[in-house]
Amino acid sequence: MITWLVRVLLRWPPLRRLFWRRWYQALTKRQQQSDFVFMNYGYRILDGSEVAPDLDEEHEPQRNWIQLYHHVASKANMTGKQVVEVGSGRGGGAAYLHRYLKPADMLGIDLASRAVDFSNRVHGADGLTYMQGDAEALPLEDASCDVVVNVESSHCYGSMPKFLAEVSRILRPGGYFCYADLRTVDGAAVLHRQLEGTGMTILHRGDLAENVLAALREDNAMKLDYIHEVAPKWLWEPLETFAGVEGSAIWRGLESGDTVYPHYLAQKPAA
Repeated sequence: MITWLVRVLLRWPPLRRLFWRRWYQALTKRQQQSDFVFMNYGYRILDGSEVAPDLDEEHEPQRNWIQLYHHVASKANMTGKQVVEVGSGRGGGAAYLHRYLKPADMLGIDLASRAVDFSNRVHGADGLTYMQGDAEALPLEDASCDVVVNVESSHCYGSMPKFLAEVSRILRPGGYFCYADLRTVDGAAVLHRQLEGTGMTILHRGDLAENVLAALREDNAMKLDYIHEVAPKWLWEPLETFAGVEGSAIWRGLESGDTVYPHYLAQKPAA
């Protein structure tokens, strides 16, 4: 019943924004474990020619989640650059980018203030900070960063065109936008038109659905064990849906092809 009600509410953009903000606030309040720092569906490498990122031993258990960030963001050279992640969640993605891809400054922005507080407490370091902000009205100056990263977050937004306009605004000329998220097939076509409407040049376009589904399959038992260990039984169904476990709407959509996972690298025109 809870899951059905959520699906109905998420059809309206204002309610979608409000729901996801409250959900992430509540989730962060309940789950304070510092080992729970990723909330994406993961990416498993299926192409033998793709090189897996070298990870420190402590990060191996998080490999699939990290590989999603690596695949999406490593196509833009971040070394020595000003990088912003919009929708940084519990901070694991921005922390990975900061540690392994070596930007000069890494800023994570999230709507949920508790997630920002958690991220600063767990990940905060020289050159890595998190701040509260709205993806549709980013608290940054025009042309203030070199790379914007957005991974599995935009489905929560009330207006994708507003967000894309903000991305274009804060990017410096020649800057890069690294993006990936879930969409229906029709929604992916709309997304493509919206990206084209920004005036940014699309350098790469792909669908990661097969890789994401493979990661979901590999991590399924681990996710179920974790949910059943830390959550009360009445929360199992919505948390399992949120986590994309076997039988969930996300899982079924990726299996059937009704859900896709668009990935883009776009560049703002040079001045």
